[in-house]
Amino acid sequence: MKKYILLAVSFFALTASAQTLTSGGKLKPEQAIMDIRHYTIDLGIDFNQRSIEGYTTIDFILSKPTNVLLFDLLDSLNVHNVLVNGKKEPFDYKNNLITIHLNKELTEGRASVKVFYGGKPHVARRPPWDDGFTWTKDSTGHQWMAITAEGSGGKLYFPCKDHPSDEPNEGVDMMITVPKDLMVAGPGLLQSVKKHGETATYHWKTNYTINNYSILFNVGDYKVFSRPFTTCNGTTTTVQFYVLKEHADKAGHFLDVFEKTIHEQEKYFGEYPFAKEKIAMVETPHLGMEHQTMVAYGNKFRYTKIGGEDYDWLMHHEFGHEWWGNKVTAKDWADYWIHEGICSFGDALYTREFEGEAAYNKIFQRSIFGIENKLPVVQHPDMDEEAAYINDIYSKGAFFMHTLRYVMGDSLFFPALKKFVSSPQYTYDNLVSTDDVEQFFTKEAGRNLKPLFDLYLRTTDKLQVHVQARSGNKYIVQLQNIDIPLHLDITTDSGVKHIMADSKGVTIDSKTVPVVDPEVFYIKRVIIE
Repeated sequence: MKKYILLAVSFFALTASAQTLTSGGKLKPEQAIMDIRHYTIDLGIDFNQRSIEGYTTIDFILSKPTNVLLFDLLDSLNVHNVLVNGKKEPFDYKNNLITIHLNKELTEGRASVKVFYGGKPHVARRPPWDDGFTWTKDSTGHQWMAITAEGSGGKLYFPCKDHPSDEPNEGVDMMITVPKDLMVAGPGLLQSVKKHGETATYHWKTNYTINNYSILFNVGDYKVFSRPFTTCNGTTTTVQFYVLKEHADKAGHFLDVFEKTIHEQEKYFGEYPFAKEKIAMVETPHLGMEHQTMVAYGNKFRYTKIGGEDYDWLMHHEFGHEWWGNKVTAKDWADYWIHEGICSFGDALYTREFEGEAAYNKIFQRSIFGIENKLPVVQHPDMDEEAAYINDIYSKGAFFMHTLRYVMGDSLFFPALKKFVSSPQYTYDNLVSTDDVEQFFTKEAGRNLKPLFDLYLRTTDKLQVHVQARSGNKYIVQLQNIDIPLHLDITTDSGVKHIMADSKGVTIDSKTVPVVDPEVFYIKRVIIE
């Protein structure tokens, strides 16, 4: 969601200014030997100074011995001390890196690093498109703070291994201390609230794997509204909304709309992924973000109508990332269309569910005009976030799923989609690539789909359809730049014909010039001779 939000009927593109805070890229050798297992983040928040102070403990497993440890942390902060397995070690802190020079070689196996640090974290200029802390106040004068970090990663405010290929398999503990009149909203389950004098410490804990940029918290004058919720698999959990007290009167209807969104997403993608913890949203001063089990919401209760009832596009899109982004997570920024493209396709499914197939088709008939096709959706491995996040990972990624549905047919496509997002092989601890998605759908379709994946995702080419007139009201319809047969609708004088077109060409009869793909299931270029 950070840089581009698709909306036009479900998708609109918002262009963001470039930012220098980026994550990912080629994995550093010193970090490639580390498997992050757990983060413990203990911080005090000073609203007057707009600063943080505390420590982060990183638990990890080394695959080989080393004399150097390397962690990411934006150097707008100050690092005071570093302990490795409880012992103080020398370090350098520059160029957004903490380099620990070990006095004695650290052997392979489990280890722990504790970093004491503090200072004034980077301030977001235009959240959520720009990362950083947002320090503001609500209309009643209470302090209100939010963090956005999708582009920069968690290194925005805590030392970490900042790469999408590694997540803390054993989860995160967060102890955040704030003024006692405020509340901290975080990932996982609230373990305790300990008040001491004028402050209170909130302990949030998640046991799930969690992507780096979802490890954060929001602070405000919140009131929590909770309801029991039963998932499609019969699991009992809780749905919550952390809303500013000044907007408490809006919470009931918000949760009504939210529950409808949850049921619809479960229909297509299976059970909510983090039912052992909670389903939650938190009101934020920025537009929104897909933070695991505590989705950021700032759309100001601006509902539209779908199927005659209130619908919130921001709520639906960001919540969809609980499946596509949080449960299914790409291992490289180059593959982030899996998050944004499939999630955006899921937004169109809401319209399909409540307004029907024709309304769903109109979304893609309009959204095709927003596809830029300047760069491939999947460019090259080891990309950083800034380079990977182009508009087409949303618009073209979603349209590709629309095409894939048409090519496979609903009887194969929808079960396959749910099977992928429900499979242990592709979820939670097991991160995925575009190759994984391609091979899975090829298997489920029972035929090679690699040429289709290549055309849509790895090139900027459009499907080229050649229509050549012949005598006797005959036309040859031929696919020119893809080497697999594809279903194709052709409008003729006698109605719509559903054919299987290929590179050899298929002959059809029509007294009028055929219209290729009238409902727009393909991104295409039609040449008529």
